[in-house]
Amino acid sequence: MKRYLPLLVMSFFVIVIITGTTYLIGYAGRQNENSLTTITVYTTLPVEQISVIAQEYEKIANVRVNITPLSEKDLFARLIEESSSPKADLILANRKTLKQARSSALLVPYQSEYTDIIPNMFQDTDGYWVGVWYDPVVFAVNKDYLKSTAKKPAKWSELPQDANQRFGLTDFVAADAAANLLYTLVAANGEDQTLDFLRKLHPQIVQYAKFLATPARMASMGEVDIAISVQSEAMRYVKDGFPVQIIYPEDGTAYLLTGVGLVRGAVHSMAARQFIDWLAQNEVLPVMAEHKFYFMPTNPEVQMYRGFATKNIKLLDHHDMYSPEQQSKILDKWVQVRLGIK
Repeated sequence: MKRYLPLLVMSFFVIVIITGTTYLIGYAGRQNENSLTTITVYTTLPVEQISVIAQEYEKIANVRVNITPLSEKDLFARLIEESSSPKADLILANRKTLKQARSSALLVPYQSEYTDIIPNMFQDTDGYWVGVWYDPVVFAVNKDYLKSTAKKPAKWSELPQDANQRFGLTDFVAADAAANLLYTLVAANGEDQTLDFLRKLHPQIVQYAKFLATPARMASMGEVDIAISVQSEAMRYVKDGFPVQIIYPEDGTAYLLTGVGLVRGAVHSMAARQFIDWLAQNEVLPVMAEHKFYFMPTNPEVQMYRGFATKNIKLLDHHDMYSPEQQSKILDKWVQVRLGIK
């Protein structure tokens, strides 16, 4: 037994060293994971969109992005409640929410060489928030229908072109992006003219959809000839090989702008600023496109910008013209049109 004692002692020490080393490696890994800087983002956007961005940024920047999805109302209420001790570093939301946060002194300005290149129409004049992508309303036209007609739909003012055209449209009451189109057309053309246009279009609407995706799907399946749709939804069907062509209205169109703002008193302000810069650059939209989220970059130097026919897009920028009360009245009048009440 004695002659085996040195061997047993040596084996014991080897086991201790291996076990200790393994523990330290695991502990170091946990330490490294726990020591990551974490920025918290409050957002009104679908979590499936933002999680794609968060995962990519954590990979390349070694910064964890904690996403908190909220409704517009809840996001604003949370910022107010936490204003003396903020838990969020950034908000990533539509322009309406960003403007509301700015007017309530919940954001601080931030500008850099990356945001400076973005056109003024897509950002706050004093740098309190910056738009990073937008989603225009388009005509998503079934290609089989295009083959059968002598004239492509080109303008709002030309719809409908004949009594046989079939249209798909998201109900203005069902989604903010759809309602934004209504307010924009009223601002651009006047209330009476817009309501007359919608009254003329009404008999040829196959379905007033509840969701933004539905009209584009209907056009892709030949259930309607022309869908009035946000581009991001129509582009999914184009990329998947469905017979759909996107046409930008020549007389201008509405759009939904998504932007980011730095929360006043943010704990991780420096890391949040770096995230804003990254959102304004090349990498974000291709990552989203890989997961079938197709948006237009506000930065004209982003490579994906060249892949879109941006020269054909005329944006109608009338987002500030109506108060919530005025918007409600416009919607009420639209409901009367839909119900056939004159």
